[in-house]
Amino acid sequence: MPHLAIEYSANLEGRADIGALCERLLKTVLDTGLFEVGAVRVRAFRAEHYAIADRLPENAFVDLNFRIGKGRTDEEKKRTGEAIFAAAIDILGPLFETPHFALSLEIREIDAELSWKKNAIHPRLRGK
Repeated sequence: MPHLAIEYSANLEGRADIGALCERLLKTVLDTGLFEVGAVRVRAFRAEHYAIADRLPENAFVDLNFRIGKGRTDEEKKRTGEAIFAAAIDILGPLFETPHFALSLEIREIDAELSWKKNAIHPRLRGK
């Protein structure tokens, strides 16, 4: 159940390729070998309303929230977080050329007893 949600400030339109970011982060998550293909989701949400730091209109952000099920070691989670963060920096690098951009990532583990799922993609990808 690896779901990577990207929230970003609306003022990044035309300044960052959010579609490319989604594609690159999906590849990065899959390249770890820790997650089943049919379970991975990467999606982006544009924040129309926000207030950042000193309220300068050029201030922008991308926040990455990666929710995963339990079962990975701390080292695997750290390695995955580092890979995701490095990929995001690679795509968003030009934004750091100004003093008006913030990037964050958090990995959260989901309690399986408090999570419900039904996935028709798994059987197709598993060949069943």
